[in-house]
Amino acid sequence: MVSRCSGALRSFTRSAAFASSSRRAVPLSRRMATAAATTAKTNPSSPPPLAKSPDATINRIVDDISTLTLLQAADLVSLLKSRLNIQEIAMPASAVPAAAAAAPADEPAVEVPKEKTVFNVKLESFDATSKPKVIREVKAMNPTLTLIDAKKFVESLPQILKENMPKEDAEKMQKAFEALGAVVKLE
Repeated sequence: MVSRCSGALRSFTRSAAFASSSRRAVPLSRRMATAAATTAKTNPSSPPPLAKSPDATINRIVDDISTLTLLQAADLVSLLKSRLNIQEIAMPASAVPAAAAAAPADEPAVEVPKEKTVFNVKLESFDATSKPKVIREVKAMNPTLTLIDAKKFVESLPQILKENMPKEDAEKMQKAFEALGAVVKLE
């Protein structure tokens, strides 16, 4: 029985000596990285270690804020803004153009009018010699009109030919009617 125990003891001490000698051969940083990898494998949902402030009050506040819901955090932000007199910012500082930032503050900002993109094409007048051409063009433009309806439409000027047309189409129509000798305005 003693021989069995001594044999087991010898094999145990050999494996322990081999393990300790192999640890000495592996650099400390590699052993630590391996140990960290094995603990990460065992508990993959654990959060990374958080940086702690030396001030206990700040740590307590951070812990309290991290437990808040999104709605509570939004309420906290609005309460802090009102209590500390922090005004709302209209747009982020990175979105402000450099030219606007360089403009003097005492001059009022000049608003650039938006370019109109939808137009109404209005037939104002036409030459008497081009009346038949204008009537044909009006009839071709609106196929639901008969020739008599197109003639009545042209004779009762000023009339709106088309409403809510894109700029490009309205300009094309204006050029076509002006080539026939009519006066067309875009509204």
